[in-house]
Amino acid sequence: MTAQPPRPLPHPIPKPHHAAPQPAAIAPQPTIDEAAAAQAAAWGRVDDAGNVWLRSSGDEPERIVGQYAAGGTEKDALMLYVRRFLDLSAQVALLESRIATISPEEAKKSLNALREQLVEPAVIGDVASLRERTAALNSRVEEREQEVAQERAAAKEKALAERTSIVEEAEAICAQDPAKTHWRDSHQKFTELLDQWKYAQRHGARIDRSAEEALWKRFSTARTQFDRHRRQHFSELETQHKATIARKEAIIAEAEKIQNSTDWGSTSAAYRQLMDEWKRAGRSTKKDDDKLWARFRAAQQVFFDARNAYNASIDEEYSANLEAKLALLEKAEALLPISDVAQAKEAIRAIGEEWDAIGRVPRADVNRTEGRLREIERAIRDADQAAWQKSDPEKEKRSNGMAAQLETLIAELQEQIAQAQAAGDAAKVQEFEEALAARQAWLAEVLKD
Repeated sequence: MTAQPPRPLPHPIPKPHHAAPQPAAIAPQPTIDEAAAAQAAAWGRVDDAGNVWLRSSGDEPERIVGQYAAGGTEKDALMLYVRRFLDLSAQVALLESRIATISPEEAKKSLNALREQLVEPAVIGDVASLRERTAALNSRVEEREQEVAQERAAAKEKALAERTSIVEEAEAICAQDPAKTHWRDSHQKFTELLDQWKYAQRHGARIDRSAEEALWKRFSTARTQFDRHRRQHFSELETQHKATIARKEAIIAEAEKIQNSTDWGSTSAAYRQLMDEWKRAGRSTKKDDDKLWARFRAAQQVFFDARNAYNASIDEEYSANLEAKLALLEKAEALLPISDVAQAKEAIRAIGEEWDAIGRVPRADVNRTEGRLREIERAIRDADQAAWQKSDPEKEKRSNGMAAQLETLIAELQEQIAQAQAAGDAAKVQEFEEALAARQAWLAEVLKD
């Protein structure tokens, strides 16, 4: 093998000598794997002319990779190029370890850089093995490229599904019945969906531009329609609220117009009718409704306070009449049970005349007092009728008919008592029970004959 001529190296310029030179700072040398360095050094030699040779490997002949200046040792000359080899070897090892985690583009870039450095590297070491390791990385880069392509396709498909889901949810919100839509919640949900879209666009996998534009068009259309429906709903609602307020203002005006009336009965009925109209008028905003209701109640209260004051004064005036009528009721109830019909008739007639002469009682006691007197009068009439039947030549026939009628009346009264009890009307219960007792007593008399 013919030796190649040595490559000329620049000679260092001699430095002027200074008295008492200061020691130069020595740069720290990187730690070297001695075993790896020894293996690499075996691939080099230094000739007598100071040339550093890389031994042949495969089809590549031995070649000079550099020279070393006089004064250095052969080992020092070799170690310079061995370090370069170890640096290259470290770069290959680093790419081997990172190739599964970096992008195929970055891996290809690093791999091409290594190939260029390994064309005719000025190093001492097993260059052929580095080339083989570098060549082996080609298939690994291709595998990684396929893996990444599959991952990107899956991520792209997932991103497309997520974007489609966002759009479909937006379209579902838009398709809601406006009459049943909870606008605040739906508007908030649309805002959240828009944020999800923006996040997926910035941080998620990219999808085809045409697909993205089509999905965004659907989303934008749904949002525009929802906003239009929302504005229309609140516009109609505002119109409805204005109409409700106007109607309630009119009702309040009517309430205020009659609040000083002393026609207690008809005015009470008028206020009940106004209340029904108020309920039918609907609702506006809570704030407006509360203010309007306070005005309406204030107008009502003027009338009802006046009516209550009037009734209280009347009740106070009639309280003495109540005491007198209660005493008469005790006197009338003493006639029962009836032993002498003629005497009872005469006594109840006198009591009735005295009752009418006393006058009115408080309103709350009218039904109670009048009902008790009517029952006593009814019992005396029933006894009179029974006495008359006994003197009738056809009394047996009429007696049988009367018993059937009384039984029918008794059944009706029992049903009325049950209804009054269910309604919680104690006054009616007492009235019907007293009537029932009278009918039962009368039936007993009829059946006795």
